[in-house]
Amino acid sequence: MIRSFAYRDRRGVCIGYEDVDTSGDRPRHRKTGEELAESIEKMSKSLKNVVNPDEVIAQYGADTFRLYEMFMGPLEASKPWNTRDVPGVHRFLHRVWRMVCGSEDAQALLRDGEVDPDVERALHKLIKKVGSDIEAMKFNTAIAAMMDFINTVYRAAAITPDQARRFVLVLSPFAPHLAEELWQLLGGMASLSHEPWPAYDEAMLVSESIELPVQVNGKLRGRITVAADAGQEDIIAAALAEAKVAAAVEGHSIVKKIVVPGKMINIVIR
Repeated sequence: MIRSFAYRDRRGVCIGYEDVDTSGDRPRHRKTGEELAESIEKMSKSLKNVVNPDEVIAQYGADTFRLYEMFMGPLEASKPWNTRDVPGVHRFLHRVWRMVCGSEDAQALLRDGEVDPDVERALHKLIKKVGSDIEAMKFNTAIAAMMDFINTVYRAAAITPDQARRFVLVLSPFAPHLAEELWQLLGGMASLSHEPWPAYDEAMLVSESIELPVQVNGKLRGRITVAADAGQEDIIAAALAEAKVAAAVEGHSIVKKIVVPGKMINIVIR
């Protein structure tokens, strides 16, 4: 069930959204300035907390409305509609558009030629993740993974047209109108609804390197990046070579070196 915020004045009278100012730390009545009590309740006309989808769609578009509903949380959980969070999803869709089409202030990130291995590896992981999450109806985590992928693309400042087309296919169940438009701009002749789900390569899902936190006596002192298949001796050597870790153990005796594979390193000193 999607619920929403309800607001009451000191008399217990419900105040409609049009009279509520939420720009500050606490909600206040727009006309009187009175601080209002806030609660999360079932949408009801009597509580004056009904969210009209038409108004949201008119302001942000149907894709943003659809995406935000799926991003709110697990389907089995009751969750509050928060209009203040909608712009965040809207900005994500704008980033997707700018990635392919650019804007007045920035060029598109489409690049022909050499494939960035980090983007390609992230795309294969995304295809598997979103496919599995759709089957499990975990739409919120699928959208979060897409947001992470777009961050990867912007860090690389490049994505090939082929990579962009595969990403658009992954996005299409969540934002079909935007995805269809981008598909046409990327050279798609027919509707993307006729396209198969993109394939992924299991070999691309294995990371070549991993980042591990290093603790000294249980306190985080640094992070190291090592090969994913590095042995314990190499991991310990890299941890002790890290400047902040080396400073923390200097002048002390190392009692124990603990490596939790793929998770962390803890060095015990006295």
